[in-house]
Amino acid sequence: MEGEPVGLSKGGTFMAQHLLVPREGVAVHINAYNFPIWGMLEKIAVNLLAGMPAVVKPAVPSAYLTEAVVREIIASGILPEGALQLVVGSGQGILDHVTYQDVVTFTGSAATGARLRAHPRIISEAVPFTLEADSLNAAVLGPDAQPGTPEFDLFIKEVRKEMTAKCGQKCTAIRRAIVPAELLEDVQIALGKALAQTTIGHPQAEGVRMGALAGREQAERLREQVRKLAKNTPIVYGDLDNVEVLGKERGADAAKGAFISPIVLRNDHPFRHLDSHELEAFGPVVTLMPYHNLGEATQLANLGKGSLVCSLATNDPRTAQEFVLGAATHHGRILVLNGEMARESTGHGSPLPQLVHGGPGRAGGGQEMGGIRGVEHFMQRVALQGSPSMLTAITEVYQTGAKTVEYDKHPFQRYFEELEIGETYTTHKHTVTEADISAFAGISGDNFYAHVDATSLEGTLFTGRVAHGYYVLSKAAGMFVDPRKGPVLLNYGLDECRFTKPVYPGTTIGVTLTVKEKIGQEKRDETDIAKGIVRWLVTVKDENGDTVAVATILTMVKKKNQG
Repeated sequence: MEGEPVGLSKGGTFMAQHLLVPREGVAVHINAYNFPIWGMLEKIAVNLLAGMPAVVKPAVPSAYLTEAVVREIIASGILPEGALQLVVGSGQGILDHVTYQDVVTFTGSAATGARLRAHPRIISEAVPFTLEADSLNAAVLGPDAQPGTPEFDLFIKEVRKEMTAKCGQKCTAIRRAIVPAELLEDVQIALGKALAQTTIGHPQAEGVRMGALAGREQAERLREQVRKLAKNTPIVYGDLDNVEVLGKERGADAAKGAFISPIVLRNDHPFRHLDSHELEAFGPVVTLMPYHNLGEATQLANLGKGSLVCSLATNDPRTAQEFVLGAATHHGRILVLNGEMARESTGHGSPLPQLVHGGPGRAGGGQEMGGIRGVEHFMQRVALQGSPSMLTAITEVYQTGAKTVEYDKHPFQRYFEELEIGETYTTHKHTVTEADISAFAGISGDNFYAHVDATSLEGTLFTGRVAHGYYVLSKAAGMFVDPRKGPVLLNYGLDECRFTKPVYPGTTIGVTLTVKEKIGQEKRDETDIAKGIVRWLVTVKDENGDTVAVATILTMVKKKNQG
């Protein structure tokens, strides 16, 4: 079920509930060469949780890594047979048979993604298609982040890391470094010093900090893009044609390998020379550019026409707020860097499974991961309408107003398997007194004026001393709980609670306890008790039949079958 039930009628006999069900097709994942393993795993994780099998088509240059991992997954036996299938090669025709029950995702260049998105089968079948394209991500140095501040140092460290990690071949890598005009020289010098410590060579050689690009084809393509950029934005650090490598004894060869030096370009007129915002050199390359006020910095970041991620190094909350409100529409994720979070930050280039990964415009307009959001992408949403009883039967979650059943035996004396959705227990009645309210105030320490001082109520919503909401809830628990030892192992918590009408001294309250939902749990080991979680709807009403409080409580209940 998704979200809360929706009432559609005055009498409560007609309602709706959104449901999510697994699509009946397959998830087709077409992945880029720079993410042969992570790209596969972060995608299949959500489609498997959603109940869909996957067909993975990795890029050819690095497919041997994907194949090795898929072999290990299959050998482990952790997935049902057929849940994960691998296609290695060009993948011609892979989209010719997809239907509206399938989902297609693509990670790679925006140009290739656009061609796939326009595939006749994708269009004619309205196949859900998610595109995550490489983007010209930016890092912005805040005006307050002067040399010597933690934020300045973090900025330099982050730019260097994003240039050199995986040799800059990441869709989230920083391509544009946007800094205050008066700090352009300071940043250029500091970044140059940091990059000078980056030793390049064979990954297994001692002291190497950066390896090669994925292949010589990628290296030549990178040099071509840098030469285009360098026509108007000169190279101020690095050498396209010469690089010193370590690990020659292991086979590292600057002439034969795909090694390249980190490259820093400088664009002194970023609003005039727009190539920096349009051409991507997919490797250890960044372009420095100045801004004169925060509005300009925001404009420059947004000139990327949609990015996966942007970073802002600042310790000024006002700067952060102004920038985020101006840049959020153009970015899938924004990281605000400062000294407070530096030790625990995962950094600019690290997508996290709990957060959405994607971005608007050039970044593809798609979203991946994001916890439950990612799972929902592989499910069909349906708005289910009907009576409360019918929706209760379909969803196996009690809906208010549905038919109930009541047995002579207290539900707390029934095992998990025996309890029925809609099973109800009605308690005895209790008339609330002023002594009750005073006693609860004394025990809880809650001496809010409305509970203890009848002379202070002028101008309030109350006509007299009112019972604490938590007294009403506590009293309700005392009324519905069966004190005898039984299958209920413990109180697991409280999901929802609302106090809907004041309870004054003299009000008589009664409680109904209804089985709302049952969630079975797997045994952790042979010694564990077989059990499940039961969600109960607690409804407290007064003598007029008006609801004064409603809550959902959870208990852990033992199963009768301990096998």
